[in-house]
Amino acid sequence: MADSSSASYIRMVHHLIEKCLIFRMSKEECMEALSKHADITPVITSTVWNELEKENKEFFEEYAQSRGKDDRMSEEETSRMIQKIISSSDSASKDSQHDADVADDHSNPDV
Repeated sequence: MADSSSASYIRMVHHLIEKCLIFRMSKEECMEALSKHADITPVITSTVWNELEKENKEFFEEYAQSRGKDDRMSEEETSRMIQKIISSSDSASKDSQHDADVADDHSNPDV
């Protein structure tokens, strides 16, 4: 069970990092945003980011080159977007848990 929840947590961090990339954030900005808004320890964000870099070297090389100061969002915009991402992540997680509960109820006729 712990493996499943750990994998789920890593997938969530992976998803949030992808959102940070969409918002043209640096690794450090992403670590700070996820720590502040999603209570994710920076070392976790850094570790998942590093693994993504290993798996997608070409993408991250081009990303680093194309990322300019003009592309960065303001702190307020970043805060708003991260909160929106977390809210949609939470509701999607609750929906999938509800779907699993409903499936369990239907698969066990004794309940």
